[in-house]
Amino acid sequence: MPQLPETGYLRLAQIIGNPKANPPIPALIPVSKSTWWAGVKSGRFPAPVKLGPRITVWRVEDIRALINNGVW
Repeated sequence: MPQLPETGYLRLAQIIGNPKANPPIPALIPVSKSTWWAGVKSGRFPAPVKLGPRITVWRVEDIRALINNGVW
């Protein structure tokens, strides 16, 4: 599993991975994009933070808590 910073933000591709990127980005939480967004809508996954009209991120602390709790 990749090392997460103590604080900061992660983009969606950093969370669910992107095997087509160069180099490939491994998934922290191996779900599809549609499953991720459905989980955000239902409250299963953390709510995003909007940094701009086209920039959506998640707090590293929220993602780390999700992984540590094994809720997903």
